[in-house]
Amino acid sequence: MDERLKRLRAKAMRLPLTPGVYIMKDKAGKIIYIGKAKALKNRVSQYFGSQNTHTVKVRKMVEHVEDFDYILVSSEFEALVLECSLIKQHTPKYNILLKDDKGYHYIKIAGTDWKNLSAEKQKLEDGAKYLGPYTSSDCVSRSVAEAQKIFKLPCCGKVFPRDIKRSARPCLNYYIKQCAAPCCGKISREDHNAAVDNAVKFITGGNESMIRDLKKQMEAAADALDFEKAAVLRDAIQAIEKTSKKQNVVSQKTKEQDVFAVCEASGKVCLSVLRFSDGRLYDSEYFIADAVDELPVIREKLIADYYSIRDSIPPNIAVDGEIDSLDALTRWLTEKRGKAVRIYVPEKGENAALIQMCSDNAAEKLAQYVGRTGKTVAALDELASLLGLHDPPEYIESYDISHTDGADNVAGMIVFRGGKPLKSAYRRFEIKGFAGQDDYRSMNEVLTRRFNEYEKAKYDEPDEGFGKKPDLILLDGGIGQVNAVKPVLESFGLSDIPLFGMVKDNKHRTRAIASDGGEIAINDKRRAFTLVSDIQEEVHRFSVEYHRKKQAKTMTAMTLTEIDGVGKTRAHALLKHFKTTAAIRKATVEELTEVEGINQKTAENIYSFYHKNTDNP
Repeated sequence: MDERLKRLRAKAMRLPLTPGVYIMKDKAGKIIYIGKAKALKNRVSQYFGSQNTHTVKVRKMVEHVEDFDYILVSSEFEALVLECSLIKQHTPKYNILLKDDKGYHYIKIAGTDWKNLSAEKQKLEDGAKYLGPYTSSDCVSRSVAEAQKIFKLPCCGKVFPRDIKRSARPCLNYYIKQCAAPCCGKISREDHNAAVDNAVKFITGGNESMIRDLKKQMEAAADALDFEKAAVLRDAIQAIEKTSKKQNVVSQKTKEQDVFAVCEASGKVCLSVLRFSDGRLYDSEYFIADAVDELPVIREKLIADYYSIRDSIPPNIAVDGEIDSLDALTRWLTEKRGKAVRIYVPEKGENAALIQMCSDNAAEKLAQYVGRTGKTVAALDELASLLGLHDPPEYIESYDISHTDGADNVAGMIVFRGGKPLKSAYRRFEIKGFAGQDDYRSMNEVLTRRFNEYEKAKYDEPDEGFGKKPDLILLDGGIGQVNAVKPVLESFGLSDIPLFGMVKDNKHRTRAIASDGGEIAINDKRRAFTLVSDIQEEVHRFSVEYHRKKQAKTMTAMTLTEIDGVGKTRAHALLKHFKTTAAIRKATVEELTEVEGINQKTAENIYSFYHKNTDNP
């Protein structure tokens, strides 16, 4: 550990075990990361301990930290509020940040005398009221156009009261009952503004609540014998009902909610959001960010960031997994909304299906971003959920043993990175510690040798190979193989690496995943099942292929031992040097003596063995 890390760790160890916000700074004193903690000492000291447990992104951030400040608060909730405020103020380089308002769309309500409703591409400081932001320009334009049509609001761009009675006759929209024609004085200011207010309620409150309000207004107008106004309200109700029938009902149970799902791959995360009102999907968004923490922390930060730039918060928020500081986040959203907010993880039924739809969207968007298929990203996500992993396993190692009744005992190690084979990282092992058949001892030996190599190379920060720490290890076999390898990981201080076995049925097909807690059924998780099956087939193919080559060499070596003066050791030395018997056959006596352990006499014997028929025709 260098002097800088020692100094920072010593400072971190003096922090109190109380809630607070920490502020990381670089050499220039610039803020590069802001975080919160339930216990400052525990959280901050983790950054300056072993760097091998960090992601690449976190390691790079720590490399630039020269000093840090901190602010003590009285509760985890206050820490969350302060963290959100400081991140919004300083926008640090290494924080998870959603994109700002640029590129968003708004619904604008301008004017106080004669109100006006319009769709806008940006939010101005002009005293008007803005609804949004929304990501979809089509959603905003369609909502405004529908509201204008239903409530007969002008869409011609005229300004009132300036343009009132400048036209002798109203335009076509008046005659087809899509405008009340304020330009010709056909509607009073009060009724026009009431129509704009109703349009806003229609956009923000949803169809069902709007219809209830309009029916009350219609009944009140009829009671007051204002039948013309009642007819206008009746037409608005019918228009809303007609519009509603055109929309597909997506959620019947929960009328107003947002649905969040997070997908991770290649050091990136995608937050997908589906927004529902009156049980109908009215907007969807997604954001790509760096994966700098575990998924529960990432979910909390992304959701907090999402609502920090929005005024509209629903009563129900469905998420796809665990959230760090859930109580603090719920309280913050409740206070921001002014009413109770519930955050929950649906486990079955309609809302679980919505989570799956949201998750599929996140996987597809992230797959496009990192250059993979949506199925691959979704399979890793599903595998992580199945095995109870915090994050999808980006770098998976798998091992298999192959031999013939204990002879030519070998092992193969394969790597899947990002759900795809990484053949440059494949490795082969010849079992050296014992002779005979013992798959458990063989697996123990292989993993011991593999992590001995890891200890030598881990500080080089390689992208692949022995110096790379895997996110998941899958062994071809059941609980016996898992139990044989578990002590190896513990001895190297690597028990945090998830370790599972791949159990086959009697037809050599993947049946289940084995862990020290028993077997996990995998057949009903189609994407994860396909991925694990592909891994198991590939590691079996690779290890068997090596075993056959080894077996062929053994047979060749046995043939070489028929030569006078060539035993098993010299036979292996010859094969190691020349690779094939064809090359040995073509070698001269001088070339044969270059092999370690082969003297002049033995070289002549070998040459004579292969040339006795051709040299003496």
